[in-house]
Amino acid sequence: MRLVPFTALGALILVGVASGADEKPVVVKLNKLSASAPAGWKSEKPANRFRTYQFKLPGAKDHPEAELSVMNESLPGADKNFPKWKNTFAVPEGKTVDDISKTAKWEVKGATVNVLDVTGTWKYKERPFDPKSKEMLLEDWRVIWVIVEEKDAKGEPLETHHLRLSGPSVTVAEHAKAFEDWVKAFK
Repeated sequence: MRLVPFTALGALILVGVASGADEKPVVVKLNKLSASAPAGWKSEKPANRFRTYQFKLPGAKDHPEAELSVMNESLPGADKNFPKWKNTFAVPEGKTVDDISKTAKWEVKGATVNVLDVTGTWKYKERPFDPKSKEMLLEDWRVIWVIVEEKDAKGEPLETHHLRLSGPSVTVAEHAKAFEDWVKAFK
């Protein structure tokens, strides 16, 4: 058996394989809907059992990364979820939570999409319903929550999914359009 010496070309091939040069885009599947995540989003192992997908999005210049999480089998209804999510933000003196937030509603094939976009100081808790979970105040933070309510062929509710893009406001601003386009691309 003849041994082939390890060459610079061999090292380049290994680096290409290790860096994921041929990585395929991650296809996020909800129930019946799916869409490929943009190439710049780095897929990660979900941080907890409620998340089905998790991504890190590159930080804006001199700012930390943003995080995108996808949760299936979530509670339906913007009217039930938006008020509690708005309450996770500290409201500046002289303003209301509605002054620092905006909502939108879209239809995509097979689903209704409700969006809540809030910028300010986020009272973040890793485990929101655990009274022992420590609250962190994240200043100049932006969180875009999306509720995707899938429908069956008759238009009846099928399953609800929550998507959350969060990070420094400048970083989220860089990814907001691509995030919106990605959500609208679900088919």
